Amino acid sequence: QVQLVESGGGLVQPGGSLRLSCVASGTIFSIGAMGWYRQAPGKQRELVATITSGSNTNYADSVKGRFTISRDNVKNTVYLEMNSLKPEDTAVYYCNADLRQTASSYRRAYWGRGTQVTVSS
Repeated sequence: QVQLVESGGGLVQPGGSLRLSCVASGTIFSIGAMGWYRQAPGKQRELVATITSGSNTNYADSVKGRFTISRDNVKNTVYLEMNSLKPEDTAVYYCNADLRQTASSYRRAYWGRGTQVTVSS
């Protein structure tokens, strides 16, 4: 059993900052790439940022220069530092991790349940 649990969402004014965290727990042998996705009302889920196990990062153009993804491999945790937030950043943010539960199992993707981020004055 694997769980990904996000935290850190909330209501923030435009120009403000938030830091999201996502902890992976349960039976985990190894974690590959981890990432953050978001889904706004009436829109499809979209990639925000990803980070490999070697800490190579990738960002959506809309968040480059404002958001920073990082991870702590000891704590099985991925973070998303969000600065200069805009109303269009409002969405449910989901954590994703590609991981193996045992040495002999296939790697598969797991998702958290999401955390709401609302940017509004």
